[in-house]
Amino acid sequence: MSAVSWLPGRALGKVDGMATKKYTVTLPEELAEAIRAEVGPGGFSRYVTQAIEHQRERERLHEAVRWWESEYGEITEAELAEVEAEHRDLERQHAERADAREGSEQPYERKRAAA
Repeated sequence: MSAVSWLPGRALGKVDGMATKKYTVTLPEELAEAIRAEVGPGGFSRYVTQAIEHQRERERLHEAVRWWESEYGEITEAELAEVEAEHRDLERQHAERADAREGSEQPYERKRAAA
């Protein structure tokens, strides 16, 4: 399974139901060609859109953490480790449900180890 095969389908000219507009961006050629080879025809814009959405979400999360720490103090290593463990558990559960839906026989751990 490619790294982006989980991407939901989109209608032409729309991304998640939103109208789209064409923009020009400059990317390193090697990176752009690697992405294009991975996502196939028509998947490049979808991939770039999701990458930008992911970055915006990370920026919002960083802002939320800065606010939290200004109100309640710095997040400790123990608190961070607890959250990371919960996150790994949720990812595992999500992957197991996806595997069950796809009828996959390969356990989640083997898939991650192979990646």
